[in-house]
Amino acid sequence: MTHAVLPALTLLVIAASAGCGAPPELRAPDTPPTTTGSPTPAPTRTPGATPSTAPSVPAFRTPSATPDAGLVAAPCRNGPTGQRVVQLLRGRAGVLPPDVRVQVRTGPLCAADWQYTVVEVTGHEELQVVTRGRPAAPELVTAGTDVCTIEVRATGPAGIRTLACDAGPAIGPGA
Repeated sequence: MTHAVLPALTLLVIAASAGCGAPPELRAPDTPPTTTGSPTPAPTRTPGATPSTAPSVPAFRTPSATPDAGLVAAPCRNGPTGQRVVQLLRGRAGVLPPDVRVQVRTGPLCAADWQYTVVEVTGHEELQVVTRGRPAAPELVTAGTDVCTIEVRATGPAGIRTLACDAGPAIGPGA
C-alpha cells in the first residue's frame, strides 16, 4: 500500500505546483504589468553624461524647538514670582502666619499652567507648594512636606508630578 501512496502524492504535488504558473518576476516581457498608478518616465541618459535630475530625497522634518510645556518643569518666565506664592500662602489660604519668616529656596518652576515652589520656613520644615492657573493669580493646589496628592498625580503635568512625587517629601535642615 505504501507503493501506491507515493505516486499519488507525487502527482498531487506536481498538479498543485503546475497550476500556479511562473512567478511575476520570471514571466515573459510581453505580459503587461498590472499597476494602477500613472507611469513615471525614466530619465534619459547619454553615456558619459550626468543625470538631468537628482534623485528625490524625502523632506527632513526639523523637530520642534520647544518640547511640550508640561513635560519638564523649568523656571517660570512670566511668573508667578516667589513673592507672589508666599503672598498666596499668607493670604486667604492661611497656610503661613503673617509673622513667620520665609525664603523661597526653589522656584517657582512651571510646567504647562502649573507651578512648583519650595519655601524655607524659619523654625519649621521646608514647605513644598503646588499652584496652578494664571501667573498673576495662581491658585493653591496643595502645600506641605508631601505634595504628591491625588489631584497632582491625576491631573498635574509630568514636570510637576516628577518634582512633587518622584523626589519624595522635602527634608528640612537637621533631619
